[in-house]
Amino acid sequence: MKNLLSVQEQLQSGKRKVTDICEEYLQTIKETNSEVNAFVSVDDEDVRKQATNIQQKIDAGTAGKLAGMVIGVKDVICEKGKKVTCASHILHNFESVYDATVIKKLKNEDAILIGRTNMDEFAMGSSTENTIYGPSKNPANSDFVVGGSSGGSAAAVAANMCDTSLGSDTGGSIRQPASYCGVVGLKPTYSRVSRYGLVAYASSFDCIGPFSKNVTDAAILLEHLAGDDPMDNSSSAKPVENYSEAVAESSGKLKIGVPKEYFGEGLDDEIRQGIEDRLKELEKDGAELVPVTLPHMKYGIATYYILATAEASSNLARYDGIRYGHRADFEKIEEELSLERKELKKAAGTSTALEAADIDSPLIRLYKKSRTEGFGTEVKRRIILGTYVLSAGYYDAYYGKAQKVRRLIKQDFLDAFQQVDVIVSPTAPTTAFKLGENQDDPLQMYLNDVYTISANLAGICGISVPAGTHSNGLPYGVQFMGNTFHEVDILRAAKQFESLQS
Repeated sequence: MKNLLSVQEQLQSGKRKVTDICEEYLQTIKETNSEVNAFVSVDDEDVRKQATNIQQKIDAGTAGKLAGMVIGVKDVICEKGKKVTCASHILHNFESVYDATVIKKLKNEDAILIGRTNMDEFAMGSSTENTIYGPSKNPANSDFVVGGSSGGSAAAVAANMCDTSLGSDTGGSIRQPASYCGVVGLKPTYSRVSRYGLVAYASSFDCIGPFSKNVTDAAILLEHLAGDDPMDNSSSAKPVENYSEAVAESSGKLKIGVPKEYFGEGLDDEIRQGIEDRLKELEKDGAELVPVTLPHMKYGIATYYILATAEASSNLARYDGIRYGHRADFEKIEEELSLERKELKKAAGTSTALEAADIDSPLIRLYKKSRTEGFGTEVKRRIILGTYVLSAGYYDAYYGKAQKVRRLIKQDFLDAFQQVDVIVSPTAPTTAFKLGENQDDPLQMYLNDVYTISANLAGICGISVPAGTHSNGLPYGVQFMGNTFHEVDILRAAKQFESLQS
């Protein structure tokens, strides 16, 4: 399987050039993106300029460690001079004035950033249908979704428009689309990768991580993304391990926890059987399968959608139509308010009654109109839900209780990791669903994250690896989760699983 290391060997020998690699990807994007809709913007001229500069460095022997890797970037991560819209009308013309830390790291190692990828608005969704750019479509079958919220990033890799891509994962937004599109998707431990320059959805959950065509490239990319960052107080100072070396030395002697809670009701029978068959192969290859239990996992969906929406309602309060982003037409607002006052005065009959009427000030109306026009339905739904659970009289009953359950879920994982190296599960209960199928059923949409959200609640790491192709022709994935900062373990398990398919 082709990976960065094999590409770099060809670049060093002169058999290939970065400029040619980029032209091939630009041509694929030109031919494919109109159907898949993975990229929302690609600057061909800038890509060619990057490629020429990096080829010169290769020729001079001064190229960085990621020279030759072509990367797509989810449109929620800041790149200087590029639009960062979060697939939302409220930021449709916003241009970043700085690079996110992960972007700086990639540029410093001479990776090529080929374009911005589609996503659910503000990373809120599981299908990449909640977007101002129109839905992304699954490369395996364009009638089906790509997953979300990092669906464009997953589809770009699956459709061979780039080597790797960056996504963000708040409740499964890297791993679930990786499963739906048949690629590798890695969510690192919370704080392992800097969030500086990532537009916030839920700050205690959000993680940046890679998509790739193979486990080796995911390990290489994570190695260069991870590390302490003075610009992010939540980032960890724990030393970064040599992930690529760990993958190369992968052994079969892993203890793999198999929780009954992840293989029960709601899981597609064919996916269950496919994963169980592969686990038996791993067992023959030297792995030990150990039954474990995660008793509080059943509360995961409810807990996550209380806590994440609460944080979202707070984070998205900054989009008020004043400081930046979409602003409603103030002149029209003033005209509307003037007409409302005239009509009320006519109906009220007295100035006292008019004064008692509930009419917004121009500023309050500007806030309301800007946010109403700028945010999509799903974002509004989550803001309202988050505001509700934080409101007086409901805070303790919902938000406070959810924080306690979050701690219990974390403890379940800590207990399980006393017995095993990694925990295995399906990545999603089904393969990708049809476009539009769940748009009117938010609860069903949320249930697509049932196997992934626990890792975000617990702050641990997880990776989705292609596990097979369903009889319906769509891919599905298997997820390995590891304890905090045990990325080496999940990468080894993923590499061993991947080798079964070679």
